[in-house]
Amino acid sequence: MHTKQKLNIPLKIKSLSDSGEFEGYGSVFGVKDSYSDIVLKGAFTASLERWKQQGRMPALLWQHRMDEPIGVYTAMEEDEHGLKLSGRLLIDDDPLARRAYGHLKAGSISGLSIGYSVPSNGMEYDSAKEAFLIKEIDLWEVSLVTFPANDEARIANVKSALQRGQMPAPALVERSLRELGFSRKQALAFMAKGYPALSPREAEQAQALTALKSLQSLFN
Repeated sequence: MHTKQKLNIPLKIKSLSDSGEFEGYGSVFGVKDSYSDIVLKGAFTASLERWKQQGRMPALLWQHRMDEPIGVYTAMEEDEHGLKLSGRLLIDDDPLARRAYGHLKAGSISGLSIGYSVPSNGMEYDSAKEAFLIKEIDLWEVSLVTFPANDEARIANVKSALQRGQMPAPALVERSLRELGFSRKQALAFMAKGYPALSPREAEQAQALTALKSLQSLFN
């Protein structure tokens, strides 16, 4: 099972009331994001049905922090556009929720980002589109975020697979390296020759090299 913390589409809150209620989209269909993911219509159907059977909703979190819920979702459904949702910040009971509300009102926070896992048969790579088609999502939470992207999410998936003795798909390895700040050429060089193929000045971020060195140790 592949996991990641965020889907990289910077979505906007559509409305915000004085009582902390808001509406927006946690995901949209058919859009290729910067990490080459495309969520297909129907991807949330099974997960939303499971939540319905439990009589609950996915969590409303602050910045994907599991220990910092800031409200509740009151409605969540798929429409033609994507995952449409309504939520309510607990601004009368939670100081962090009031802080989040203030940022939403000021416009300094405007992103929604989903936390989810993908079953082993829920994603496939489309070489023609050069994208991962996500057919099924197990939704955990939808967060209010500053930056709806997590540069370390998929690198953790690659490391996890290697630690289990499995070899992840080349496209997943390439995507993970590119998320860390490397170009496609640099990522392919690493995959072909290993970490020594890259010099420090080739990376855009020093932390990318640190993470890659950790990853390289798993290949040895």
